[in-house]
Amino acid sequence: MKQISIHWKIMTMTFFIIICSFAVAGIFVLGSVMEKKEAEISERSLLLSRTVAELPEVRKLLSEGGDKSRAEEINPVVERIRVINNADYIVVLNNNRIRLSHPVKRMIGTVSKTADEDAAFTEHSYVSKANGEAGTVMRGFVPIMDDEHNQVGVVITGYLTPTLWEIVWGTRIEIFLAIGFSLLLGAWGAWSLARHVKNQMFGLEPHEIARLYAERNETFNAMHEGIIAIDNDMTITVFNEKAYRILGVDKQNLIGKNIYDVLPDTRLPEIIDFNHPVYNKELLVNQHSILSNRIPIQVRGKTIGAVAVFQDRTDVKKLAEELTGVKAFVQALRVQNHEHKNKMHTIAGLLQLGKYKKATEYIFQAKEEQEMLTDFLHERIKDDNLSGLLLSKVSHGKELGIEVEIDKNSNWTHFPNGLDHHDFVVIIGNLIENAFEAVQKSIQKERKVSISLDQTDESTSILVEDNGIGMDEAVINNLFKNGYTTKQEEGHGIGMYLIHEIVAKGGGNIEVDSSPGEGTSIVITF
Repeated sequence: MKQISIHWKIMTMTFFIIICSFAVAGIFVLGSVMEKKEAEISERSLLLSRTVAELPEVRKLLSEGGDKSRAEEINPVVERIRVINNADYIVVLNNNRIRLSHPVKRMIGTVSKTADEDAAFTEHSYVSKANGEAGTVMRGFVPIMDDEHNQVGVVITGYLTPTLWEIVWGTRIEIFLAIGFSLLLGAWGAWSLARHVKNQMFGLEPHEIARLYAERNETFNAMHEGIIAIDNDMTITVFNEKAYRILGVDKQNLIGKNIYDVLPDTRLPEIIDFNHPVYNKELLVNQHSILSNRIPIQVRGKTIGAVAVFQDRTDVKKLAEELTGVKAFVQALRVQNHEHKNKMHTIAGLLQLGKYKKATEYIFQAKEEQEMLTDFLHERIKDDNLSGLLLSKVSHGKELGIEVEIDKNSNWTHFPNGLDHHDFVVIIGNLIENAFEAVQKSIQKERKVSISLDQTDESTSILVEDNGIGMDEAVINNLFKNGYTTKQEEGHGIGMYLIHEIVAKGGGNIEVDSSPGEGTSIVITF
């Protein structure tokens, strides 16, 4: 059956349904026709019996005695009425139940012993149904009353009911026409339906679609990225194995569920609303940080859903850390090594000159400065990653001839909701590096960069100020665009964009205050 075309499957099924429908309908219709036919015959038999019972000559002959001798006078009258009304038989009985009329002459004068005649001899009119050798008969019983309202006999009129075959044969033309037209319309409808269904299925057979569906699921589950797809009704259609692991969702069948009931913060439905893709967007979904590409699904030019392909942001962050934090730490080691050599050369020169006291003072001064900065960062900044970053930036600033000042009131105890040390390494590292570059291009004699980290129960603030070259209005307006830079070298234009994305993810705010030649102040608040 798998190899039979969808056309023939639908055609066969349609014809089968039509035939079964006709069979069921035929049973009910024929049953109803039989009931109506019996009711019609019953009424006719009762009416004809009343007609005979009201004949004056019949009433008179029965009231005058109604013995066998009256049969020769009653039977011709009754037979004439029977023939005219096409009855199968009309029987007139006197009070002794002797037949005075009958279509079969040898039955005239005999006594009737039928049990269902009893009620008729007590002045009741009714119809009964009886099965005889010729078939089923509907019989109408009517009492015969004389002028003084005394019962003198009974009239029985019988009609044979038609058989089922006779009814069918009588309506054969209508039945054949109905079946013929139904089969013709059914064939046309089945063929049209099959063609429409196959077009909707891109010309594929059901077994081919089933194979593709299984292959698709296995392909999605084998991918290293998480994949979630929804349709226009916000119903989940794809949720692969990697998506379960990345987002920490309980392993259950989510296909067919509403995306809002499972992950209300995916921001996938907005892709259907705006019909526009969003690439490389950092999101916080189910308390998990991801880097997501969200794209509308279009079939024949019509959007039918949206798909999100995403990675765990922890893996992706390794690149950003390399560009900012890790590179800064490596650079800090190099700077400290260079600074240490310079100090050792200074001490060695003082010793060679015999300036032992000055050499000792220099050693203690350098040690005290380093310990003060280290102790301050250890006491006020409760995150080793940020402390190490700030320490390296101070050292790097000294190497560049820039005074890096960290606000003595700075303090840091925790990260805002949805953010971690990776995010703040990117933010602080990029802000300070941009400040260094701006100061180096400045004509100011004193090159200075100020840093302040402040945290309360309500907010977290980062301030980075410099007295560098500053920015005009046009640069500020384009500052956070991906790829925008005022530098000539390659590899720039991503830092401020990453900062903007992180701030947006954490629900923060950025304020930029800058004037050409006067420096820049950037405040980020969460």
